Amino acid sequence: MGEDDWWLLVGFGGQALFMGRFVVQWLVSERRGRSVIPVSFWYLSILGALVLFAYALHRRDPVFVAGQGLGVAIYLRNLHLLRAERAQAQQPSG
Repeated sequence: MGEDDWWLLVGFGGQALFMGRFVVQWLVSERRGRSVIPVSFWYLSILGALVLFAYALHRRDPVFVAGQGLGVAIYLRNLHLLRAERAQAQQPSG
């Protein structure tokens, strides 16, 4: 197996992680009977985007690099907002 084959596996692995986030979102939504975006969706988004980012760097694809890089920033921001929301909810009111 050559180096290019390994990079193809990396690319497909990143794509699988990225696709997996939608499967998780769909299963959780079905279980709850409403549309839900679980926290695991954001973690799979980050992992998938980072792997695809590495693949895009290897391929020297500036469009793909920019898209995945921006995606990672957005996914991290969503996790930050969720943590802030949880911290706010845990503070005693009054």
